[in-house]
Amino acid sequence: MSTLDPGSPPTDELPFFVYGTLLPGEPNHDLFLSGRTSGERAAVLPRALLYDGPGYPYAIDGHGRVHGTLLTAAPGVYGELLGLLDHLEEYLGPGHPRNLYERVVREVELPGEEPWATRAWVYLAAAAVTRSLRASGSVIAEGRWVTGRPPGGPRTP
Repeated sequence: MSTLDPGSPPTDELPFFVYGTLLPGEPNHDLFLSGRTSGERAAVLPRALLYDGPGYPYAIDGHGRVHGTLLTAAPGVYGELLGLLDHLEEYLGPGHPRNLYERVVREVELPGEEPWATRAWVYLAAAAVTRSLRASGSVIAEGRWVTGRPPGGPRTP
């Protein structure tokens, strides 16, 4: 069982959990994160499902686990990084009808000898996108985003 890190930062300075094109080695990592993070660590988002999207994935609440990376902003660039990620993820504000993603606070697990959890910002698919994914999307069964995955790779309908 994981425990919540007692040193979790306040909500306005939470780390970010990323699971798609912002992962190390993916196209947006260097473009948006280079020089803007002070730490990157493997992490897991519990109670979530990962869906294929048009060149990038979507995470939604569900009965699964999404693997990704927990990013900590470098000193002095938190506001800049938050703005860049909000723009990239097409997040205009809580519940905005044109949001592609919603930025929400979730508990993220950090594996290790003594697993622990911390709160982080996570970009989950917005409500309209989530409805569409649940109706006809393709779940990435292993919960890991991998570009270059062959069509028909290990996914569930």
